[in-house]
Amino acid sequence: MPDVATNALAHASSSYLRSAMHQPIQWHEWGPEAFENAKRENKPILLDIGAVWCHWCHVMDRESYESPEIAAIINQHFIAIKVDRDERPDVDSRYQTAVQAISGQGGWPLTAFLTPEGKPFYAGTYFPPQDYQGRPSFSRVLLTLAQAYREKHSDVLESAESVMGAISQAEGFASKSGSLKPEMIDSMVESAVKLFDAEHGGFGSSPKFPHPSGMDLLMQRYATAHSRAKAALPPQQAKNAPAGDPGREWGPETGNPQLLNVITTSLEKMAQGGVYDQLAGGFHRYSVDEHWIVPHFEKMSYDNSELLKNYVHGYQLTGDEFFAFVARDIVRWMDEWLTDQEHGGFYASQDADVSLEDDGDYFTWTLDEAEAALSDDELQVAMLHYDIGEVGEMHHNPAKNVLYLRASVEEIAERLKKTPQEVQSLLDSAKKKMYAARLKRPTPFVDKTVYVSWNALSITAYLKAARLLKLDGARRFALRSLDRILSQGWNQKSGLQHVIAYSDPQATKRGVPGVLDDYAFTVIACLDAYEATADLSYFHFAEKIADAMVARFHDPREGGFFDMATGPDVGNGLVLGALAARRKPLQDSPTPAGNPAAAIALLRLHAYTNNPRHRDLAEGTLKAFAGIASHYGLFASTYAIALDMYLRPHTQVVITGKGEKAEQLEAAALQPLSLNKSVLHLLQEKLVPQMLPPALAETIPNFPAIKEGKSVAVVCSNFTCQPAIEDPAELKRALAKN
Repeated sequence: MPDVATNALAHASSSYLRSAMHQPIQWHEWGPEAFENAKRENKPILLDIGAVWCHWCHVMDRESYESPEIAAIINQHFIAIKVDRDERPDVDSRYQTAVQAISGQGGWPLTAFLTPEGKPFYAGTYFPPQDYQGRPSFSRVLLTLAQAYREKHSDVLESAESVMGAISQAEGFASKSGSLKPEMIDSMVESAVKLFDAEHGGFGSSPKFPHPSGMDLLMQRYATAHSRAKAALPPQQAKNAPAGDPGREWGPETGNPQLLNVITTSLEKMAQGGVYDQLAGGFHRYSVDEHWIVPHFEKMSYDNSELLKNYVHGYQLTGDEFFAFVARDIVRWMDEWLTDQEHGGFYASQDADVSLEDDGDYFTWTLDEAEAALSDDELQVAMLHYDIGEVGEMHHNPAKNVLYLRASVEEIAERLKKTPQEVQSLLDSAKKKMYAARLKRPTPFVDKTVYVSWNALSITAYLKAARLLKLDGARRFALRSLDRILSQGWNQKSGLQHVIAYSDPQATKRGVPGVLDDYAFTVIACLDAYEATADLSYFHFAEKIADAMVARFHDPREGGFFDMATGPDVGNGLVLGALAARRKPLQDSPTPAGNPAAAIALLRLHAYTNNPRHRDLAEGTLKAFAGIASHYGLFASTYAIALDMYLRPHTQVVITGKGEKAEQLEAAALQPLSLNKSVLHLLQEKLVPQMLPPALAETIPNFPAIKEGKSVAVVCSNFTCQPAIEDPAELKRALAKN
């Protein structure tokens, strides 16, 4: 029995659930006991799904779930279940579909009403404690639905069956297969470009979210066309050609001549806006306005990992040092706030607020607060640069300013009759002082839970940044974090776990089986680690985890992968509620979707093994969605990236040797952006086949230059290797032709 002062969530592990342990509601965790109670007492289930970083979840907690009056209604008429969407993405994804089918919108908090079998018959998001602007109060909703369950039982069951049908059809994608054509990628690129906000960057209007996979797709498309056009130029002309010019068409394959403008404008505007933390680095989750100025202030590891990749790729594509600065700044923030420096591993998120009374107060500034922290000269520069004034952007407190880049250093220098160097020096000292002052404020909660899928994304991002920007510390930490996942989260028999460690040291450690994302992202991270280190053990881990992914999640009948195996409840033979609906994730939301990520992992493995099964499985996965994928446009960008990898031959660059020449060859190999290229630097003086994966073992050790121990680069494409190259410029030309 739970303590008098607590409910059953005192025994939970997740921070979100444990934050509700003192509420007067008799909460249950998701599990057989709650469903058995509902059936035994013939009561409907109230399902709350939220997250520790979710502001409106905490609002509803305080307004409703901490109310003794509302708690009495819930305890009398319902069995109450609370779920952490980060801990249980499988549960959340299905009931999100239900909410969207019933109300037309989703999000958190998710508030659903289920039959004792877990089938939803009514759902919504936030419900106010009193009637408000046409929205019924939560207590009225509770009493009405309890009455409907008793008195209109057959109607409730009919509604529940209808919603379950919608869940099953929404992301099962049965009979949606088709042939694989490059025109599908064209249509997705065009769909993204049509949504481009030419004035403010990004896609769509408010609220405005970053779309990292969409940005990567556009960058890959532009880089491919630009490289081909450049390769067609005479050598001297190609040498002098710029990295990119949105007003210039290189040839018929360049596609939309404004594509680079879409990319650079979006990357610049996001990083200049308030959605980017101008003091500490790192991105908030999204902007409530189309200008990227006022954010929802929570910071997620997955947003920052994927945007880190975007800015690294943007730097590769353009050579713009601002993009490199933003990438390093994201790493700086993640290092300080979202990393377990002692053990390895990336934390999950940082909250937006300290309490419900504030709205990003930790991150925002009044003019008085800035004045107290800065000298007169520093304040003058900071006010102009960050647009700090007496009236700011926050509705709850108009004196609060969101920091964003309003005026450049050059503009400020001209206005204040100072040199740019003087302005930059004042700005640097102002930034340090403001950040130091901010650190003295009560700090929003950091959820230190270590999720495998999000860690794998962060590991990949860190390894990419480390190679391109020479960040040795990021490289070491990424590898240590991957080693922790593989040692603590992977078991050949039981597979991958979803959670490595929970935030609360008092929480009971429990096993949460991995979902498709955990497997697909970890395979990719292992391959990235292999390419960063040439340590074959990472490659072997990638093979093993990919084999387990296929065995546990693959649909042998129609192709593609289900998001969960037989289910977290398989231990007792029970699949609860909407988990019975089979789901194949295709849509990026906002992390890369599991199916195209699995296809990418398999295609990359195929490039190293030449095992036709890997390519066949990837092909079957892509075909399973080919009839529907282009309808998702921007939101199926990872699918388009995977399809591009499938349709174009992969490219591998193998560099051997040590010293300055080898380093120059590696830099030349890494510089051109291509998501379908791998660069492997082998430092051993003598290569034998056992040191390499199968596809490379057949050829690389036999090159005469490699046998002689020279520093060379070998470019291989579609399992055919070109003669060894010693000159970095020649290597660049060879890569431009692939």
